[in-house]
Amino acid sequence: MPPQRVNGTRRFMIASMGLLAVAVAIYAAYRLFTPPAPEIDIAYNTVSRDGLYQVMFETDAQPVPVNETHEWVVTVTTPDGAPVTDASIAVDGGMPAHGHGLPTEPQAAENLGEGRYRVEGMRFNMGGHWEIRIGISADPGLDEAVFNLDL
Repeated sequence: MPPQRVNGTRRFMIASMGLLAVAVAIYAAYRLFTPPAPEIDIAYNTVSRDGLYQVMFETDAQPVPVNETHEWVVTVTTPDGAPVTDASIAVDGGMPAHGHGLPTEPQAAENLGEGRYRVEGMRFNMGGHWEIRIGISADPGLDEAVFNLDL
């Protein structure tokens, strides 16, 4: 190989290594000075957005499974703990980071009494962060509770 070509290749390799070192340094500085992502609340008990309801869910499927259809029992009370007995319940959700919804259409199948409602058709088709929205329409008004799940 001519000496000129060897020098050009050597300069290219040195420049590439220098750019890689700069990129690594920039990434390290970014990670060092970027605050950590806020922790999400993954509790099974929450207050609805407008504060009209206290909402909780339970499932016998523990941990919450991936690729398995299961049921939830959603309990709705007023903030002071009185059961909301005649609510209409709607369930929706998805993976915010992926931009898609649930693979099923969960339905409130039965009013179990005492503010408890059986929801059928819960299914998560992959692991990751899921957001579940439970819409509630009852005497106090229309409101929504949001649950975060990390599967």
